Amino acid sequence: MTQPKMPENFFWGNSVSSMQTEGAWQEEGKSLSVYDVREATEHTMDWHVAIDEYHRYEEDLDLMADMGMNMYRIQISWSRVVSEGDGEFNEAGIAYYNRLIDAMLARGIEPMICLYHFDMPLSLAKRENGFMSRQTVDAFVRYGAEMMKRFADRVKYWITFNEHNLYFTDEVFEISGYDHGERTLDDMYRIFHHTMLAHARLDDIAHTQYPGIKFGGMLAHAATYPATSKPDDVYAARKLNEFLNNNLYDAFTQGRYSREVIQFVQNRQIDWDFQPNDAAVLAKMHADFLSFSYYRTDTVNADKIPVGEAPNRYLNTANDKNRFLTANEWQWTIDPLGFRTLMSDVYSRYHVPVFPIENGIGLREHWDGEHEIADDLRIQYHRDHIQAMKDAMFEDGVEVLGYLGWGLIDIPSSHADMEKRYGFVYVNRSNHDLKDMQRVPKKSYHWFKRVMASNGNEL
Repeated sequence: MTQPKMPENFFWGNSVSSMQTEGAWQEEGKSLSVYDVREATEHTMDWHVAIDEYHRYEEDLDLMADMGMNMYRIQISWSRVVSEGDGEFNEAGIAYYNRLIDAMLARGIEPMICLYHFDMPLSLAKRENGFMSRQTVDAFVRYGAEMMKRFADRVKYWITFNEHNLYFTDEVFEISGYDHGERTLDDMYRIFHHTMLAHARLDDIAHTQYPGIKFGGMLAHAATYPATSKPDDVYAARKLNEFLNNNLYDAFTQGRYSREVIQFVQNRQIDWDFQPNDAAVLAKMHADFLSFSYYRTDTVNADKIPVGEAPNRYLNTANDKNRFLTANEWQWTIDPLGFRTLMSDVYSRYHVPVFPIENGIGLREHWDGEHEIADDLRIQYHRDHIQAMKDAMFEDGVEVLGYLGWGLIDIPSSHADMEKRYGFVYVNRSNHDLKDMQRVPKKSYHWFKRVMASNGNEL
């Protein structure tokens, strides 16, 4: 039997955020974000330099081009391009992204833009309590609309919020500019709803004003298994999937929240600031693709769920260790079959192209200054996940647009730990010592280069 070939227009590439790459936290008119004022701790770094890509992007793009990447998903720093988040546009900051985008295109690398990756402008966090306020929603839409105006002629693929379903978990209070409050369920649902309104308004602008744009939603999709075949466990896993995943996919593709979520809000009398015109705003959503990060799977044990707990909070207490899976040092399970399963489930339900735009494994690594880092576990992880993706495509009929790894040139983790490394390229710095930040290809670099040279046909 002849092996099917990967599509010629398939995207292979890298995803990052601005605060984890750029540095230059006070240069050329950049305002402060909430990350800029977070101090280093014993086991974490500050965010002032990151990997200094603001000054070294040409070097990093050369490495990506040499590997054979044809897409790079970046995030625009809201604080870099808009003074204090809702003031004047900062032309020097915008000029940086112009240079970066043009440099990508010159190397045959398609840019994808994410507009928000947890780094709220500090002034909006302090004054408006981040996305608790509709004033922040208005400021974000103004910023996003201007970025489309500036870059839509060269950037086809756009997303608004990185891992949007995290705004329906307790992580929301760390990533939405939430500066003060009681961290209540009402606050969580209010912030989530506000961010969905922001997405919907920009979705409408994209599709009505820029017909060449492909606009999609993005989730952190960690599929959840029942801990056993006990019906309570199976039901809890289903309920979690409905609240954390399908609720957003429904909104992105059909312009409405899940009926289960709406019923829960009504039953619990949650005040999520749903105003009379909001349904009409949400109804304008139309996703051109459904994107997600995928690193691991979870396992829910219904016996550990507190009575009356909101389904989107089940994993706070009821996430069991899966005895059938191995995990990395940070207890993130390795589950390529889960990758295939979620792609097949999502595509079968929504019939919209899917796009995994983050995938990878964090490992603790040290470079001795001479020998190549032999990251065989990373190679195996990506090989198995790419094969699972191909199985979803060629055996399950899933339309997949591409495969983007996460942080394929080492960057600090989202919790500011430079020692949790995802890259094919080592960056020579630690949490507290910048060293020379030399870029050093690992063994996986050469493997991925061969994979992309074959368009993923040879693993």
